Amino acid sequence: MRSGTVAVIGRANAGKSTLVNVLVGEKVAIVSPKPQTTRDRIMGVLTREDYQIAFVDTPGIYRRSNELTDRMMNTTETTSKEVDAILFVHDGHAGVSGEDLALMKKYAALGLPFLIAYTKIDIMPKENIPADMEAIYGGGVTADVYPVSARKGKNLKKLEQAIAALLPEGDALFPEDVVSDRSEKFMVAELMREKILLKYEQEIPHGVAIVVNRFAKREDGVYDIDLDIVCEKQNHKAILIGKQGRALKETASFARKDMEKFLGAKVFLTVYVKVREDWRDSAALLKALGYTGE
Repeated sequence: MRSGTVAVIGRANAGKSTLVNVLVGEKVAIVSPKPQTTRDRIMGVLTREDYQIAFVDTPGIYRRSNELTDRMMNTTETTSKEVDAILFVHDGHAGVSGEDLALMKKYAALGLPFLIAYTKIDIMPKENIPADMEAIYGGGVTADVYPVSARKGKNLKKLEQAIAALLPEGDALFPEDVVSDRSEKFMVAELMREKILLKYEQEIPHGVAIVVNRFAKREDGVYDIDLDIVCEKQNHKAILIGKQGRALKETASFARKDMEKFLGAKVFLTVYVKVREDWRDSAALLKALGYTGE
């Protein structure tokens, strides 16, 4: 069989996590329309009879603005050099710019097997696709390009098979029942952060981290989960909590439902909001919160 690791790389909001989730068939990465949704590399494993693809979803390429984004970009750069192949995900709905071409050529130049997923074709005029293909190839990018729609499932089988063909022959890297390298505790924290990204606007979601203090399963199967939402400013804390605690209750309820779906059991969730000023620029706090940039 063929098996190997594939770095999934692209600009923020290109649709990387959605694509990985659909290809794997399970939710292994959170999704939102905001940049910086993915902060860590997260592996999603797809196993077929004759191949196994370990997708490594990476933080979206984004301008560096603080120590956190520096570490996120370091994670992407490091991952791109430690895999068997690279899948570059490009948002077709956004067109093709000179910067896009430069990024494609940058990662293609690493010398690893390389192809491009041109996403979101379900929400763009079909007549734009040939012009964008001409821009990509005319701009000096020689990789195969696969126009796909993750939400509609269009051309995903062709993309999957093309990725598998790039991988080396060898034994499976993971047992066939493994779909992610991340723990349930990690995913619970990510689900909480996803709901904050979806509910709150402007800078608040980007200045939030989640710390799970207790993750325990009772004898009756109920999970007790206590977690902190860490934010940077007192006024952000007030917004997160909302008038009479309404906003926090709604967000926690929203998250709890997804946690129960993910864990397959009832969840008793306790949430607190704490302030850690400028944690995104503090090496010590970033380390404590698990953002190593490795």
